[in-house]
Amino acid sequence: MEEVIFGRLGAHRSELLHGPKLGVDNAIIRAGEGRVAVCTTDPISLIPALGPDNSAWLSVNLLASDVTTSGFHPGFAVFDLNLPPKLEDSLLEAYWSGIDKACKELGVAIAGGHTGRFVGCDYTIMGGGFMLAFGSEDKYLTSNMAQPNDVLLLTKGAAIVTTGILAHSFPNKIEQRFGGKFLRKAQSYLRRSSTVNDALTAVSVGVREEGVTAMHDVTEGGVLGGMYELVSASGKGARIEKSAIRVAEETREICKLFDIKPLNALGEGSLIISVRPNKSESVQSTLEKTGIECFRVGEILEPRNGIVMLEETGEVRIGYPERDTYWGAYWRAVERGWS
Repeated sequence: MEEVIFGRLGAHRSELLHGPKLGVDNAIIRAGEGRVAVCTTDPISLIPALGPDNSAWLSVNLLASDVTTSGFHPGFAVFDLNLPPKLEDSLLEAYWSGIDKACKELGVAIAGGHTGRFVGCDYTIMGGGFMLAFGSEDKYLTSNMAQPNDVLLLTKGAAIVTTGILAHSFPNKIEQRFGGKFLRKAQSYLRRSSTVNDALTAVSVGVREEGVTAMHDVTEGGVLGGMYELVSASGKGARIEKSAIRVAEETREICKLFDIKPLNALGEGSLIISVRPNKSESVQSTLEKTGIECFRVGEILEPRNGIVMLEETGEVRIGYPERDTYWGAYWRAVERGWS
């Protein structure tokens, strides 16, 4: 990114308030007097093991999760469908119906897009999505706005989407090992892998000096990667308490089975929130009142302190995880013939 992408960003426009930066979820563009547009883009996918409806829900909600880290509700979406020639019309209809339904649930209008079939395209990536929100210029957040003494909160826990996807992808192996009740609960994690409600609930307390200063939804690299990105993007240090990061029983057992480190495994569904210290308890209690688990996991420090994690043996400096352990584990399971 530093060597190839960031030095080649097209023309300069004064309306662009926040452009591409590592660890930052959205672009912020001035859109008139006192107004901004928040926009983001991501691949959209159709994962055969999840089916068209779950895949569509996940695609839409991952886009919306990025947008809502700004504190604003998503309003519009554009989709580019780059379809494999072999994709049957019935499967496309089921997938697009899922996109439509997920957007309606979020109040998002589909404003445009492109559709085509192209040789070389295949599952799981089916194209890309773009999502847009509008709001007040003095109310938006980006993930690089955390301040020293802020409290770090985490919703739900580690490896939420890892748990859900593996439970859908390898149900026979997991049911054989842990039983049907365990499997069904683990599969339910897939529909927990949105942070739209987490973000909008958190900012209802207040933003900037009145509450939440920065938010970042966890993706590749897991909760540790997400925290590192938010803190680094803000140019600050942090102290993270490893023991405070929740790893649910289903996640712990599945990660052990697949030899995955849950703290740096694919983690959509968890939201990292930086909040002013006098508002942290209010944000946490507001989330919990709506049924969203929330845990205090650390604090933002001055840059000179670096980013450290408190483990049983003491404080250790951490960097961005070298790799997300989910991907290797997934393909090892496929090679072993797990189903």
